[in-house]
Parts: sequence; structure tokens; C-alpha cells
Amino acid sequence: MTDRPRALITGASRGIGMAVAEALADEYDLLLGGRDEEALKALASRLPSAHPWPVELTDTSAVAAAAMGIDRLDVLVHSAAISRLGALTDLTAADWRDSFELNVVAVAELTRLLLPRLRESAGHVVLINSGSGLNAKAKWGPYAASKFALRAYADVLRAEEERNGLRVTSIHPGRTATDMQKGVRDFENAAYVPERYMRPETVAGVVRTAIETPRDAHVHEIVIRQPNS
Repeated sequence: MTDRPRALITGASRGIGMAVAEALADEYDLLLGGRDEEALKALASRLPSAHPWPVELTDTSAVAAAAMGIDRLDVLVHSAAISRLGALTDLTAADWRDSFELNVVAVAELTRLLLPRLRESAGHVVLINSGSGLNAKAKWGPYAASKFALRAYADVLRAEEERNGLRVTSIHPGRTATDMQKGVRDFENAAYVPERYMRPETVAGVVRTAIETPRDAHVHEIVIRQPNS
């Protein structure tokens, strides 16, 4: 048993989720959530007190079983997400269902299962949202809609659980140098130049700042943009 606080990070095998894990590793015991077990093992091997937590977040039975093994939790960071891009006339019902299943439903269900542990610790839930959760653009329909819904979910969770000591923060990064952004640029038939975007480590630093904000304050929402964007 360790005295260090514990954080669970979904989407930890790459991108912002991995950067958050790296940013918290010196102070937290980590559960690294994701589907790519080998990538999670590789990350855990170089971070102190980190353990893979492989699970398919859209499989409610698997999530329930995995959550049962978590006996304490101080921080829950939801970073896992998918984007389905295209004109509304081209997107299918499956595109919409897949987007909401991972980006919203899985978030709500995992949080519900872990709320008893988070209440016990007066913990913190951080939701990695997006600029698309504030402004919707053409060809971003399912992703933007799911991120608007995620913002609403965060607001409701905060309103219901703040009295229990829980803090809830939505983080809205602009375009960030991740595999998702590379996919966006491929879709747009444009060059992917990582140096033009925010680094995942920058977003992770903001996440840590929100978590470490003293208890006399509650950071509800943070919007991060590249200069001149």
C-alpha cells in the first residue's frame, strides 16, 4: 500500500493521455487505460508506480469488471476519444453511434462506476474535450456533437457532485500534435507538420495545474489555443 495518490488515465497509450501520464508520474500511482496492452506495458516500464489497465471502454461488462479492482482513486482523466469526419450526407449511423459510444457513453459509465472511490477521496475528474466542444465546423459533425455533449455531461456531474467534494474540469485544447491530428490532416489532404500545433506535453501541464489547484478553488473549464489561432 502506498501513500501516493492514484490516477487513472484513459487513452494513455499515446497522445495527450500518454503525456498526462508522464506529467503525473512523479507524484501519482498510475493506472494506464487503453486498448493497446503492449503500448501500455511499454509506458508503464518507464514510469514509477504505473500499471497497465487494458480495457475496451465501449464494452460495459469488461469495464465493470476492471473497475471492481480499483479500491481507491483520487484523479480520473478521460482522454480516450475518436473522431469521425465527413459531410453529414456521407456519415453513417455507425459513425454517430461509435462517436457517442466512446466519447460520451463510455465516459459516463466509467465515471459512474468509480464515483464511490472518487467521493471517498474528494477527487478530481478531468475531461479532455476539444475546441470542437465549443465551436462546431463543417465536416466535424459526430465529433463536435459528442464533445458538446461531453461538456454538458461535465457540467451536470459538477452540479451534482461538488457537494460531495468532487472537482470536475473540462479541458478544451486547440489542435494538438497527436495521431488524431495527423488523421485530420490526411482527411483534409494537407501536410501534417507537428511543429505547427500544440505539444501534448503542453496540454498535460495544464491538466496537472488544474489538478494541483488548491482546494479553495474549483477550475471548471480551461480553453487552450495556439498563438494567433
